[in-house]
Amino acid sequence: MRQYFETGRTRRTVLQWTGGGLAALTLFGSRLPNFGMSEALAADLGEGDIGILNYAYALEQLEAGFYTMVVDKPYGGISDDEKQILTDIRDHEQAHVDFLKGALADKAIPMLEADFSKVDFASRESVLTTAKTFEDLGVAAYNGAGKLLQNGDYLLAAGRIVSVEARHAAAIRDLLQPGTVAFAGPDVVDDNGLDGAMEPAKVLAAADPFIKTEVTAKSL
Repeated sequence: MRQYFETGRTRRTVLQWTGGGLAALTLFGSRLPNFGMSEALAADLGEGDIGILNYAYALEQLEAGFYTMVVDKPYGGISDDEKQILTDIRDHEQAHVDFLKGALADKAIPMLEADFSKVDFASRESVLTTAKTFEDLGVAAYNGAGKLLQNGDYLLAAGRIVSVEARHAAAIRDLLQPGTVAFAGPDVVDDNGLDGAMEPAKVLAAADPFIKTEVTAKSL
């Protein structure tokens, strides 16, 4: 099924943003691949800070769109605690989308078209496994992009945001494997106690199966 990320629902604001919040969203690199659609359907990210913000905006749209579907069509047997966790995560991701859209104003790329057809939203395992993929990806994306930052204040703000993404990742992992150390397993935390990091190109490659709109970065 194809889903447009933008919805008309009113959601409560769950994050407080400061001036550093905008800076923390300029975390992503410039070597971005195309997503494989025709040129006519492309959404070009733009250049400079606008291009970087649009890249973050695209990734946040993906997460917000996914969690919106999860909450709107909860899987069978979902507990009240699980639904609250997933709702809170949705609200966090939607707050990111709203903030970026406001910051970008008329420079924002259009709302992207997603393909979640590989996700069985009636299956707890399918939903939570996909959520785990998205949250682990988000943490790794911030960690991998930190070295690209030129402003120390941006890096400080980024640390505050990635910690929220890590909370999401740990919560989802605990739902999948309660009572274990999976929340910080060896697949994401190394022997030095450091979380994983991914280059922007690898992040986009992992997100590619879920995005139909071609995203180009010709000017970055």
